[in-house]
Amino acid sequence: MSAALLLAALAALFLLGVPMAVALGAAGLGALLLSDAAPPMLAVQRMIAGADSFPLMAVPLFMIAGRLMETGGLSRRIVDLADALVGWLPGGLAAVAVVAAMLFGGISGSAAADTAAVGALLIPAMIRKGYDPALAGAVQAAGGSIGVVIPPSIPMILFGVLTGASIGELFAAGLLPGLLMGLTLVAATTALALRGGAPDARGRRFSPAAARRALGRAGWALGAPAIVLGGILGGVFNATESAAAAVAYALVTGLFVYRGLTWRALPGLFLEAGVTAAVVMFLIAQAQVLAWVLAVQEAPATLAAWLLGLTTDPVALLLLVNAALLVAGTFIETSAALVLLVPVLVPLLPHLGIGLVQLGAIVVVNLAIGMLTPPLGICLVVACGLAGSRLGAVAARVAPLLLVLLADLLLVSFWPPLTTALPALLAR
Repeated sequence: MSAALLLAALAALFLLGVPMAVALGAAGLGALLLSDAAPPMLAVQRMIAGADSFPLMAVPLFMIAGRLMETGGLSRRIVDLADALVGWLPGGLAAVAVVAAMLFGGISGSAAADTAAVGALLIPAMIRKGYDPALAGAVQAAGGSIGVVIPPSIPMILFGVLTGASIGELFAAGLLPGLLMGLTLVAATTALALRGGAPDARGRRFSPAAARRALGRAGWALGAPAIVLGGILGGVFNATESAAAAVAYALVTGLFVYRGLTWRALPGLFLEAGVTAAVVMFLIAQAQVLAWVLAVQEAPATLAAWLLGLTTDPVALLLLVNAALLVAGTFIETSAALVLLVPVLVPLLPHLGIGLVQLGAIVVVNLAIGMLTPPLGICLVVACGLAGSRLGAVAARVAPLLLVLLADLLLVSFWPPLTTALPALLAR
């Protein structure tokens, strides 16, 4: 089976509504059955090898940590801190939604978990304040998408596993772009409020005393990202060890400090996080089968050569890569997109004029934006459920915020210091 026919079969399975993990595995297994490249048993071997990775253990651990912190009362204190810091701005609740998502993103590593944890508190609050439900959902979805850019980041862990790039350097590369995305979204919500698009456009006076009190109450909550980022960037932990430390910290804080966790609730929380992690790991394993078949047929090299046939200008080529990633993020789940597309992009590095770590940041920012675009935008879907609004209505309100994030993407792509400055400090 040619690579073109294989990809066509995969597209047909997607259109038929076959679950993505099943479609990826079926396409890969079908290619093995219809060719003599390898015995079908190789599909099982590739699945096991794809998921059998020590760095990938960080994925379920960060998911467990995020679930424990959400239930343990940390998300409420993070929201209170964000309110004290930016709630005084015009459109304050929308700004709080973005900043709280940024802070929680430093804990969970997952955009969906970020959107759900913060959105469960702030989307109803925005609606009660008088926000249009579609706008409330759009703001929270946009803020939640930053969760995979600000470290820790599950997609960056996967990129590091696929390419051998330092996960610590990838985390460092995502910090400034994540902050940029958050600040520009806050500016956008403020501008929207000043134009009369938000009911709390008048704002209030900033209170340093209230900010200090909120910071004191959220001190333990902020300890989690401090441990994760400080441990990795300081060379104390690798990504997996930092995830395990985050789980231990979340347990202690939730059980004995904030006391939002109970021993009786722990088995259910572990089960929920385990099921979510299993879905992601199963998808990664299935995608590895298809990725192996495509690699044997030299599809990544062929696609890379095709792109180079269109242009060899680094700027034009990088724009083409961004466009391809944005389209892929619209239709393909993030983990599957990484497994399928990263092997195509890495051979282009000498022609793009960028380093591997910057490429990782560009890929993840692209796929984060893809989480806001229908039909598969996971942040959009989660926010729709919380807001009780139609997908089309929320997508229409998120469009102006998408333009802001696309401008951020151009900066990430064409201003290297934004992604290389912190990793360079880390490498010293």
